[in-house]
Amino acid sequence: MTASDQARTALAQTRFETGTIMRNGEQALLNIIIPVAALIALANVPFAGKEAMSVEHAFASSLALAWASTAFTSQAIAIAFDRRWGVMRMLATTPLGPRGLFLGKLGAVGIVALVQTLILTAVAMMLGMGLDASMLLPGLGFLILGLGAFLALGLLVGGTLRPEAVLALANLLWVAMAGLGAIIVPADSYPTWWASIVTLTPPGALGEGLRSLADGGGIAIHLAVLGGWTVGVGLLAASRFRWDSK
Repeated sequence: MTASDQARTALAQTRFETGTIMRNGEQALLNIIIPVAALIALANVPFAGKEAMSVEHAFASSLALAWASTAFTSQAIAIAFDRRWGVMRMLATTPLGPRGLFLGKLGAVGIVALVQTLILTAVAMMLGMGLDASMLLPGLGFLILGLGAFLALGLLVGGTLRPEAVLALANLLWVAMAGLGAIIVPADSYPTWWASIVTLTPPGALGEGLRSLADGGGIAIHLAVLGGWTVGVGLLAASRFRWDSK
């Protein structure tokens, strides 16, 4: 198969994976409706004895939540059940191959994340947020590395555990990341010892990094953390991934 044929098959898989995600009502709730609700609530409702967040911080937090939901929770569960039904092994033996399969998943996650970003941006602008073109390039860096880190985690969890365990663990980790992982709540709201730990995790690095970007603060350390997790967990997932759950 030529490189152009491989690109076409990967693109076809991307379209299929994207349609699957967008047509799934449960994933639409997790990936779009909940982040939009979080944005509106964070920008209007006082939390933990503090005033409501600025629209910019609320937007950053809801964006981090949306990307993590798409790249980790949804993908881990989908991969686990595809393994059980033999879909992963079957697709890996077609001309698509393992590389095309994973490129298709990455492409679909990226497209859904861009849709989420556009929707959340529109809602945030209605709430009074302005646009700053200087944030687009670093924001793209967070998009790529954030999705990479969470998709690597999704591949590791979904590709090694049984589907029932993945379903429970992925949802439990989503709740933990949202409540304790600094995705929604800024790290300085936690005890100092926990804040210093959580900022070195993917949810903490993504949430804190996007909020720092909104403030015009330093983001290099957060990008470095996400890059490290992307490479490290990606290599681990590649070595441990099992094509079926037997």
